[in-house]
Amino acid sequence: MKKRIITLMSLTCVSGLLSAQENVGQWQQPTPTYKKKVLETTEIDFLGSYYDQKGRHSAVNGGIGTEELDNYAGNLVVSIPVSFDGVLSFDVGFSAYTSASSSNINPFMSRQITQTNSTGASTGTTGVESTKTLQYGSPWYASTGPSQKDVLYNLGANYSHSSDDRNTIVTVNANVAKEFDYESIGFGVGIAKLFNEKNTEVSAKVNAYFDKWKPFYPTELDEYNSYGTNFQNAGYFTNVEIYDQNGNVSKKYLPDRFVAFDSYNRNSYALSLSASQIITDRMQLSFFADILYQKGLLSTPYHRIYFSDKPNYYIGTPNYIPIYDSPQNREVYRLADDVERLPDTRFKLPIGMRLNYYVNNWLTVRSYYRFYTDDWELRSHTINLEFPMKVSERVTLFPMYRFYTQSQTKYFSPFSQHSSIQKYYTSDYDLSSFDSHQYGGGMIYNNPFNKATILGLALKSFELRYNYYDRNDGLSANIVSFGLKLVQ
Repeated sequence: MKKRIITLMSLTCVSGLLSAQENVGQWQQPTPTYKKKVLETTEIDFLGSYYDQKGRHSAVNGGIGTEELDNYAGNLVVSIPVSFDGVLSFDVGFSAYTSASSSNINPFMSRQITQTNSTGASTGTTGVESTKTLQYGSPWYASTGPSQKDVLYNLGANYSHSSDDRNTIVTVNANVAKEFDYESIGFGVGIAKLFNEKNTEVSAKVNAYFDKWKPFYPTELDEYNSYGTNFQNAGYFTNVEIYDQNGNVSKKYLPDRFVAFDSYNRNSYALSLSASQIITDRMQLSFFADILYQKGLLSTPYHRIYFSDKPNYYIGTPNYIPIYDSPQNREVYRLADDVERLPDTRFKLPIGMRLNYYVNNWLTVRSYYRFYTDDWELRSHTINLEFPMKVSERVTLFPMYRFYTQSQTKYFSPFSQHSSIQKYYTSDYDLSSFDSHQYGGGMIYNNPFNKATILGLALKSFELRYNYYDRNDGLSANIVSFGLKLVQ
């Protein structure tokens, strides 16, 4: 799920500003004297982003190891007026990533080594060279496995219909998404009502998502699942040496706690409620709440778990075993005891508010607060501040700051600190306790080429933004994003 979260972080940096920044501080809408189209002409939005990440707590490696990741994402949104009252939109996107962490679903690489065997000078024999294949890996380096990179594709459609007085808006939407280990299909309906000369708005929306995992397990557990207790004499492990904590060859590795999941479906249901009110000609206040329920496979099948009360076994070069949890470890990988196990249901409740204040003709303050809680005992607080500054008729700058803090879920423990008698466990640091800061800013340029068109399309606005993300568990990221709005 992290990849999907990353893509969302990257693209939402720009998605809401291409139109909102054009009329900063002007919330009241005059009542039209004639019926006007909801959308006059076709509009095309292109959103793009680049995200790079570094960290040292990979969930694929059981809570340690590289989290290096690069992600390129793009979305094309085409909005078409299909009548005076209706707008049909299509959203096509992709997210292409390269991940050192995901590559270690299969962390093992091989190389040929030459050994010289001699019976000694007393026999008068000469050394005999032999070639041997060494299997090795490290949680601190990417392997060359096929899971190192992938592309997520998504396609969505949305239709909105406004009443004659433009005080009621009904929407329906559908979307599909697919990547190498996951596919999703979703549907939604919503309604918004405006009152009090459009100074008050309330809305409700319901969404349902039906997802399915493709079962990828860590290599060692996948082999055990395929061949049972004889797995060390078949498949990948044929002629591969396994070492114990002392560096001695051993045949005792047996991950008997591991059992493949019996279902790979995940269903999610969400009810979103919001209300906004224009308080004065300078201030707008809004509240929102989401009620979310998930059921199905909420664990990630390739997140390894290591138990503190089980012996340790490795593949690779034994001299690296004493420094296994150090980045200096280049050639040994610890074999998993199990994969992440989490409950098959989760109830989430985020609630929050937004307060926007129009200071003067060149400055607006946009503020956001959200509180989140769920039945896994995770609690979080988010504060976001943005200061759009209109430096000219066409150019707006917007510095921003975001603070986030969360408590850990009751199922989390760091690397190798879980017990085998527990029912649920995870070493995914996204479910741990941490604080994060995000700093950044950007620029939006309205109508940069005046009335110039290309293929009948005019560039209405252009946006560029940069954000730096820093988490106190060692994770950091850079996010560069941009957006273009084209109109007929």
